[in-house]
Amino acid sequence: MASNRRAGQKGEGKLRAITYGRVSTGRQAASGLSLDDQEETLAAVVAQRGWTHVAHITDPGLSGRKMSNRKGLQDALDRLDRGDADVLVASKVDRVARSTTDFARLLDRAEKKGWKVVVLDVDVDTTTAAGRLVVEVVSAAAAFESRRIGERVKATHAQRRAQGKRAGQPPMLPQRVRRRIVRERAKGRSLAAIADELNAKGVPTARGGQWYPSTIAHVVKSVALDEELATR
Repeated sequence: MASNRRAGQKGEGKLRAITYGRVSTGRQAASGLSLDDQEETLAAVVAQRGWTHVAHITDPGLSGRKMSNRKGLQDALDRLDRGDADVLVASKVDRVARSTTDFARLLDRAEKKGWKVVVLDVDVDTTTAAGRLVVEVVSAAAAFESRRIGERVKATHAQRRAQGKRAGQPPMLPQRVRRRIVRERAKGRSLAAIADELNAKGVPTARGGQWYPSTIAHVVKSVALDEELATR
């Protein structure tokens, strides 16, 4: 339904744009980075293209490290997903994402939901064929970056295991809870049954949350790893 509505908008040549601006704490006065500068620049771009300016959304004084922490950006993306607008326009790529992987995810979301992205400083414009080619390059770079990170983590874990050390984070649960879970599992109880009992008795997880079958399975695996390392 949303795709049909978008197609109608495109046929009329009147795309609806949401512009987005962000500044980190202490950077309000930086040349070309202030919220006012960004809003003025983006509004001019939208007007020049003959698009309808639906809204200008900002995240003032927020770090760009985590996209999920920025309420303004999330609001803009949700509105685009719902079909309330057709294009997200930003002045710089680091206003919307701080890594190639995050930017690739944003572009992938836009592709799947049927809206477009325009970022001025890197000439990303998915309303054009050339812009869509840039998206393919960015996505390929993000996939490569992800594989490299995975390889480094895997190599580090293998090295630590070879040294008889735990590969991941040290256990945060008290030993008595870990051993209790292993005993119950050894009796043949299901992961779900163990989780339900711990929740019913108010036993907190390592992070203070609820127990799930997957959490129980992780603890059992962690204890088995510790026992394996202890015998080396």
